[in-house]
Amino acid sequence: MDSVKLFRRRFIPEEIIELKNDHIIMFKDNIIITKWNVLKPRDDINNGISAYFIDDGIKVSKIFDGTGRFVYWYCDIIETVHNKESNSYTFNDLLVDILVYPDGHVEVVDMDEFADAMENGVLKTKTIAFAMRSADALLKTIYSGNFKKYTHYIEDI
Repeated sequence: MDSVKLFRRRFIPEEIIELKNDHIIMFKDNIIITKWNVLKPRDDINNGISAYFIDDGIKVSKIFDGTGRFVYWYCDIIETVHNKESNSYTFNDLLVDILVYPDGHVEVVDMDEFADAMENGVLKTKTIAFAMRSADALLKTIYSGNFKKYTHYIEDI
């Protein structure tokens, strides 16, 4: 697994960052699970465990604060690009995020950034449609009470 490289690409602001400090703890069946610390120090969150569901276009992260307390599930809508030559995966952050709090409250965030990216032509129509379908499928999974379909991969570690 050490030969696999992971990258995060953001569109707003435009950047590609190698996730060189993320530790891959599982990789099978188009699912990658990593353990990580925040890239930049923050007061509200400190570290987490993420599961990338490549085929579904989502990343589900269990987020903890500096004391180890569970804060929330943070779900990114992503597009994965695999470069076979370099054995690298670039996760394009498609800007739509869904938070699930311990009490079950659900919040969809960063829709304004998604709208900006659409208006400015940053995202192609095909990518916009993929992002919306992925977000819709994830929200339907959460609202139907089946979110464990994703979270159990992290909880079982």
